[in-house]
Amino acid sequence: MTATSHYFVMDWVAIWFDVALGLILAGALAAWVPNSFWRSFFLTAHATLTKFWGPIVGPFVAIISFVCSVGNIPLAAVLWNGGISFGGVVAFILADLIVLPILDIYRRYYGIKMSLLILTTFYFSMSLAAFAIEFAFEGLGLIPTHQAKVIEATLQFNYTSVLNIVFLALAVLIVWRFFTTGGPEMLRHMNRPARKERTRAVSGKAAEEAQAPYTCSMHPDVIKDQPGSCPKCGMRLIGAHQERKASSEDRRVQRH
Repeated sequence: MTATSHYFVMDWVAIWFDVALGLILAGALAAWVPNSFWRSFFLTAHATLTKFWGPIVGPFVAIISFVCSVGNIPLAAVLWNGGISFGGVVAFILADLIVLPILDIYRRYYGIKMSLLILTTFYFSMSLAAFAIEFAFEGLGLIPTHQAKVIEATLQFNYTSVLNIVFLALAVLIVWRFFTTGGPEMLRHMNRPARKERTRAVSGKAAEEAQAPYTCSMHPDVIKDQPGSCPKCGMRLIGAHQERKASSEDRRVQRH
């Protein structure tokens, strides 16, 4: 439970800004861009051409609109009401893997050349998959003809409301567990390097590794002389020699 609460809060701390900004931009596009623009942009006047244009332009709209896996579905409904093809909607939803924040992560981790290769490969893969789905669903008569309902007109008490209440209570419990098990202290140490202690110089690599201190990647203040588990979160402790190996591998990946 403790490790789950720490991962839960850490994930939200890492992505809350991207989620909030994605929802704001998606809402702005939905509110301020008229449907007439979307109908012209998606070439709705040409029934055949729009089927090919939608899967091509769908990922591009996803990239520039900064959507995330939370904000892309409402915006996909807006684009569907604006006239994008069914394949274009599919390509737009798939393209949350190549939005600007994720492309920046690819760039920093793999380098500019590899990130461009990933972008190109994913873009064409998404477009081709959307083409296949467009014509397969059309042949089976499964493409919906009605507009999407973007916003509920009134508040309703149904199974969705019950699930929201249940999982909201669970989230409150997890966050409470996080604050009562050293979570804030762990967050303060997230961006600090793990504390290293000097070890007595001995001959041989095995002897050096045996005497190296072991720390928790989640709680750097936990230091043990022997391998084991972190008493705070239960994660396996990592030796100093393993940290050095991981750091050298990261630098080698960044150079390539």
